[in-house]
Amino acid sequence: MGTLDEIQDRFGWNLRRLQLIRGIGDIARLLEAAGCARLWIDGSFVTAKNFPGDVDMTWDPAGVDIDALPPALLALDAPRLAQKVLWGADILPNITEAGSGQPFLDFFQQDPDTGGNRGIVLLEMGGAS
Repeated sequence: MGTLDEIQDRFGWNLRRLQLIRGIGDIARLLEAAGCARLWIDGSFVTAKNFPGDVDMTWDPAGVDIDALPPALLALDAPRLAQKVLWGADILPNITEAGSGQPFLDFFQQDPDTGGNRGIVLLEMGGAS
């Protein structure tokens, strides 16, 4: 997709979605400051669902200063409650998902019900505002 502003224009049609977009922006700024180049957004947030429960995200760990990230962002074990409270999201580095053996980026693009492909949105980190 592009920038945070473009994501807001496309997906921010109600208060709940705008709240989630604020969390996306906060995460994008934290990751970008630590050297992250890419953040992918998935889940019901990138659908027509009016009130998504949260946002699913995965980020590219290449070149990231892990020590610069808050502990809640590094939590990999479900249910990742701190992430949901702080940012309204499930946020994982793009590493291998244990159950499928796929990187999270690939795993998130597969519909769990049909096995078909589903959309995912790339946030260009330089565009976070």
